[in-house]
Amino acid sequence: MSNRIPDEKVELIRRSSDIVEIISDYVQLKKQGRQYIGLCPFHGEKSPSFSVSPDKQLYHCFGCGAGGNVFSFLMELEGFSFIEAVRNLGDRANIELPEATIHSGSVDGPLVHMKTAHELAAKLYYHVLTLTEQGAQGRDYVKERGFTKEQMEHFQIGFAPDRWDSLVTILKKRDYSLETMVQAGLLGERESKDGYYDRFRNRLMFPIWDGQGNVIAFGGRTISDEKPKYLNSADSPIFHKGKTLYGLHLARPSIRKEGTVVLFEGYVDVIAAWGAGVTNAIATLGTALTEEQAKVIRRNAEMVTVCYDSDKAGTNAAFKSARILEEAGCTVKVAQMPEGLDPDDYIRTYGAERFQSDVIGASLTLMAFKMRYLRRGKNLQNEAERMSYIEDVLTEITNLPRAVERDHYVRQLAEEFSLSLEALKQEQLQIYRAKKKQAQTQYKTSEKPIQPKKSFEAKRLLPAHQNAERFLLAHMMRDVEVTELVLERIGGDFHIDEHQAIAAHLFSFFGEGNEANPSQFIQGLQDEKLIRIATELAMMSLNEEYQEQEILDYMKLIETYPKRVKIQQKELEMKQERDPIEAARLLMEINRMKQELC
Repeated sequence: MSNRIPDEKVELIRRSSDIVEIISDYVQLKKQGRQYIGLCPFHGEKSPSFSVSPDKQLYHCFGCGAGGNVFSFLMELEGFSFIEAVRNLGDRANIELPEATIHSGSVDGPLVHMKTAHELAAKLYYHVLTLTEQGAQGRDYVKERGFTKEQMEHFQIGFAPDRWDSLVTILKKRDYSLETMVQAGLLGERESKDGYYDRFRNRLMFPIWDGQGNVIAFGGRTISDEKPKYLNSADSPIFHKGKTLYGLHLARPSIRKEGTVVLFEGYVDVIAAWGAGVTNAIATLGTALTEEQAKVIRRNAEMVTVCYDSDKAGTNAAFKSARILEEAGCTVKVAQMPEGLDPDDYIRTYGAERFQSDVIGASLTLMAFKMRYLRRGKNLQNEAERMSYIEDVLTEITNLPRAVERDHYVRQLAEEFSLSLEALKQEQLQIYRAKKKQAQTQYKTSEKPIQPKKSFEAKRLLPAHQNAERFLLAHMMRDVEVTELVLERIGGDFHIDEHQAIAAHLFSFFGEGNEANPSQFIQGLQDEKLIRIATELAMMSLNEEYQEQEILDYMKLIETYPKRVKIQQKELEMKQERDPIEAARLLMEINRMKQELC
């Protein structure tokens, strides 16, 4: 692909892109020594095994094996082609690419057209709302709802005019495929198949972005009595409701600063909260929180405050969302509001200061919220219902990870109902044992029991010659002199096929006059498996002040491996030999072969 983008331009963009900064847009990273660590975005995990090296400009997950440089990160996570990744990073670094590349048809595929069309639509809707007569009704509605100019600008709120072909006309003029725009969710196709129409009309428009700020969908709120009240983009090749979180890219700076997220149910609540000074606000898109969304939240922050509507549906949704977030490894709190108010209503009624102090600031711990939730609808004066409630609460207390938390809430329960603390602790212990027994039974009867996760350390228990090859290649990637020494003595005689291939690439890389640069070297690899192995080797901890004898010892282990295999075969033959004379002959041969190894 480098024939379409000059190699020197690709290398300039790679060197101008800080991998820690790029990955931080997707993962909450914490400094640990010379590396940064976080939760891997490529597989679900609760303990961080994802490592990023600012020195080598590489990333590697010691859990799933994903690894590479800044280009491969975007390609794997966003599904970009190589050129799309280069162009994306070039834009971020303000590095211009050749015109031929920018306008190449091979680059601008259907997905890119869908994204640019959404950007165009967002600009159209914003322009209509703020500057045209067609947007007058929208401006009246915005004023009535109390949205400020700053909120409208920050969230790019717009208005779709009450016409069937406003967007169709503009997209036609820009030579967009209208059929592709139907797939993107911007247009509809007439039943007669003889034309297209705007999907959104006479609605206040809220752009929906991906995690990097690209418009990928819209939410449309009617300003009349038209049904439905909210019309959202359907899932498309560039938009998936269950994976997208509204406003994440806008909230990310505040999330990093405050270390916490405030989660709402819809975009109007996020906009209202931002106006009230809660700038770390995000939302689901009118649907229940999914596991995928919870994982995205956990990668960006550990603390989450759930702030949903106060009605029955909102409380039930908060309870379910809290469980999902807890499973994803988040520490969860739940904000409470007066009955009958949603966050937007509360802010308009009581103001920003009270919202921050009396709602967000007074959020309940998850266990306190669960206790309130579990007692809803129960008559605690009734003995049977009271005992049922106590058992439900004890079950939840049993799930708490810290002993001090369990003790705190058991004591609280004992005081509230004037019960024996010792009796409650005994009851909680019985619940714990019952759950443990149930889990063990399920594990034994499962057809496919869950296998324990292989640790990174377990992967290092390799044969001596294989470890020697790994360490030798790791040194070769960092030092051209080591590579020259290896080329002169053993060439490409590595015993693992992938190691042999990496060595061959290294000989070629340095033969072209390149300096030692693991990230640049990995950039030239095409095979995904080689990229992962090479990245893992590049991230290995090595003694930078190595002695030449260390390198020679690695090479000797590699050279003598075939002879050691032959010795093992002879030893096996000798054990199986019944003729004492033949056995003695084999022993002498084995001793001779061992002497040759010294």
